[in-house]
Amino acid sequence: MDLIPNEGDVRQVLERTGALRQGHFRHPSGTHSDLYLQIPLVMRHYAESKMLSVALSRLLRKDDNVRRAIPQVSVVVPATGGLPIAFGVSEALRASQTYWAEKNDAGELELRQFLEIHPGERVILVDDILRTGRKLTQLRKLVESAGAKVLALAVLVHQPFENCAEFSDLPLFKLLTLEPHYWQAGKCPLCAQGTPMVDVRV
Repeated sequence: MDLIPNEGDVRQVLERTGALRQGHFRHPSGTHSDLYLQIPLVMRHYAESKMLSVALSRLLRKDDNVRRAIPQVSVVVPATGGLPIAFGVSEALRASQTYWAEKNDAGELELRQFLEIHPGERVILVDDILRTGRKLTQLRKLVESAGAKVLALAVLVHQPFENCAEFSDLPLFKLLTLEPHYWQAGKCPLCAQGTPMVDVRV
């Protein structure tokens, strides 16, 4: 496999580890789809998680601003679910620190207690999947309101939902783009075909 695997290689890794599944799935929202992705299922395997993290870090190193900032750069993730990939990228980049945000009682993102952002700090936003972009948008606002500079956004998989947030002014690095089909209940062709359905958790 190349130093930076192509999208086909990444997809094979996800499928082999059970992180990416094809079939007929019903999500908690009631929406049906033909693909299901759960990144923790690949990150539980050391070799695969290391390979994906290093590959993403190599994409980041191609960016001049990121490369010049290393190692004085922080990796920030919008939720604990993205920490495995964030820690892997941090290790590969030799980043100075990694920290994360959590939802408060009002449903807004804030940094974990005793973590803080410093004015002038240079930051890479990292997550496992980019779907709606809502959390990453909130995290960016949180980081920039503290006076830090966001250099780039990096995700393992870009799986954009309808009306996904735009980050056109930021370099976006990704290893794989997925475009599953989604249907509302009653309009699902897989239901019409009688394809067995699996209920999944987010």
